[in-house]
Amino acid sequence: MSLEHIVLGCLETPASGYDIKTYFDRQIRQFWSAELSQIYPTLKRLEGRGWLTSRREPSTKGPPRKVYTRTPAGREALIEWLTGGPQVGSERFSYLAQVFFMDQVGDLQATRRFIVDVRGRMVAWRAALAQVERDERDHAGKPPEQFSPNGLHRFISLRMGIHSIGAKVAWCDETLALLDTRFAATTGGETR
Repeated sequence: MSLEHIVLGCLETPASGYDIKTYFDRQIRQFWSAELSQIYPTLKRLEGRGWLTSRREPSTKGPPRKVYTRTPAGREALIEWLTGGPQVGSERFSYLAQVFFMDQVGDLQATRRFIVDVRGRMVAWRAALAQVERDERDHAGKPPEQFSPNGLHRFISLRMGIHSIGAKVAWCDETLALLDTRFAATTGGETR
């Protein structure tokens, strides 16, 4: 998955870098995150390729802001990416890389604490997405099969995020049970 193409998708309407970051945080966090330090260089690259144009607009909070608009060439690049087939297997999970190397700490209790922390964050994230889903359903006032094309696609992505995070919570529970069984076998039942 390409951050460049996701930014192009976010620019269905003109937006600043800060607006795009807000969009990431509120709308697509279930499948992609990006920091302003990634977004601004991406916008500059896309503008350099002719996929975006920019203009300065007054800001209600400080200096003028730079607002980006997708060009026809940018829309063409986006459509090519969207119709080019699924990019499966390109996910990155930093926390899982941390778990992979956690044996180097030499403390399974640290591993357990880490997994408990991951689980807590996933549960909170799933609850936040469930709230977004409730809000979407309430706002639309109709079942998802009657949503607008835009709303339907956003809803489908949201549902995948909820399912994906639910699977991660289940993995945490499985991992904690495994660790607790290991502790019980090696320490005479002490798990925490």
